[in-house]
Amino acid sequence: MKAPLGHVAALSQAGLTRSTFVLVVMLAALALMAVRAFYLQVLDAPFLKHEARRQDIETIREEGHRGMILDRNGRPLAISTPVDTLWANPQVLLKVPAVWPRLARAVGWSLATFQKALHAQRHEQFMYLRREVDPQYAQGVLDQRIPGVASEREYRRYYPTGAVSATLIGFTDINDQGQDGIELAYNRWLSPRPGKAVVIRDGLGEPIGMRRGQRPPRPGKNLVLSIDERIQYLAYHELVKAVRYHDARSGSVVVLDPRSGDILALANVPSFNPNTRSDLDSAYYRDRAATDVIEPGSSLKPFTIARELQSGRITPHTLVNTTPGYYFVGPDKISDVGDFGLIDINHVIAESSNVGASKTALTTLTRQEMYRNFLHLGFTHTTHSGLPGESPGYLAPPNTWMPIQKATLAFGYGIDVTPLQMARAYAVFADGGVLRPLSILKTRHPVKGRRVFSRRVVGEMRYMLELAASPVGTGANADVVNYQVAGKTGTAHIASGDGYHRHEYNASFGGFAPASDPRLVIFVDIRDPKKHGYYGAQCAAPVFRKVMTGALRILNIPPDEAQARGALS
Repeated sequence: MKAPLGHVAALSQAGLTRSTFVLVVMLAALALMAVRAFYLQVLDAPFLKHEARRQDIETIREEGHRGMILDRNGRPLAISTPVDTLWANPQVLLKVPAVWPRLARAVGWSLATFQKALHAQRHEQFMYLRREVDPQYAQGVLDQRIPGVASEREYRRYYPTGAVSATLIGFTDINDQGQDGIELAYNRWLSPRPGKAVVIRDGLGEPIGMRRGQRPPRPGKNLVLSIDERIQYLAYHELVKAVRYHDARSGSVVVLDPRSGDILALANVPSFNPNTRSDLDSAYYRDRAATDVIEPGSSLKPFTIARELQSGRITPHTLVNTTPGYYFVGPDKISDVGDFGLIDINHVIAESSNVGASKTALTTLTRQEMYRNFLHLGFTHTTHSGLPGESPGYLAPPNTWMPIQKATLAFGYGIDVTPLQMARAYAVFADGGVLRPLSILKTRHPVKGRRVFSRRVVGEMRYMLELAASPVGTGANADVVNYQVAGKTGTAHIASGDGYHRHEYNASFGGFAPASDPRLVIFVDIRDPKKHGYYGAQCAAPVFRKVMTGALRILNIPPDEAQARGALS
């Protein structure tokens, strides 16, 4: 049966309405899409391009290697070796929990520790997995192709001489920044300039390419020290043996070239291994030869006597009565180890007479003259060596001195000096009376020094110091076969806040060789020896002999002419 025509027309009208509605909706949607496309592709295009590049293209920092520290002959004292640092993107790893156990094992973490670290940094795009690992180890982890894991090239500092030079060279932290010693003092010179490179990543954040050369890293500059590695080894090992044998608290040895002021060796005990950061002890870091002060005792006597000779008020043959081996300055007693009787100035030094040294100082020098003498020798000032933390020492102003202080200063009490300053002072006698600044960097042209004593006085003092280091003097244990040695022992009680400790001593020896044409100056300090004697003659002079013997041989320095003739006869 056929439907009425009106009903058919109604149905047709309804269908047309629905079609029109759908068409309008579609056209509206297309219009909105066109507007959105225009907005994204035209109006918002710069921002979107920036965001895309930020997520897919990253500029990273490329590290250069730190400059080497070399000895004067080009031997490495500190070098940087390449290592890798493994890192991961937490946001990528959180999407693939199935790989967590494998990654944790690969980098040596427990799964629980790894999960805790990962969730703690879940909002970050970077977390360390392992730092400063062997590149082969890092490559083994990368070969597992775990999403979000990558590596960066870094450098780790290595010290070939270990504890031998540690207190001098210092060390760097895990970020390769100097923390102590030469590494700290010359950190800016040694530090590299980082470079930049562009990394391209895929949608998961994985690196898929790198464009280098945007700014290549610049390595740090090399630093050439005045140190001779061979003499440094020798000084350190002889010092270690002496400190152990005498059960001493510490010790220092300084070796100088008196003609240039170059520091050829600077050894300290105790020391530490800078290649093992896990057991570093801050008590062992100090460069004691430059930072710790001592009262030198009798090793300071030659400088008081030299000033008296310079004044013209005494000669080497001036007689001093030391009988009965002691005398009093007010209520205070000054004494010798024995009664030396009537002796001349030569033997005041050779016998190390406190009575003779103090009596002549009290009668021939004013307080101001003594004070200026010590200042002219570089005491109370640093040596300009370039070493960090160097102490200037201390000497009270002369207007505060009592007579007993003036007397004891003549034989090395009441003044604080460093072993480095003492070595520099002995270099004055070795260099014809000239005081030079010291240098821890190898010098090409010696800095012009300042005259302290005349050549006449230097000649007289060299004779006295040769006598002191001969079999008739206190420094006989410093004798070097086939060479004439000039030097002086020192033994002093150690002071603290409550006065001088009766059974704690500082033993020292300073001198040079060959005496006729000095090429090396050595100062040895042994602090608080407890066994096998405590005098400078017993503790410090033998170290001087062994280090001087080896250093003369290393540098191929010929013997004194008189000694050579004696050896051939």
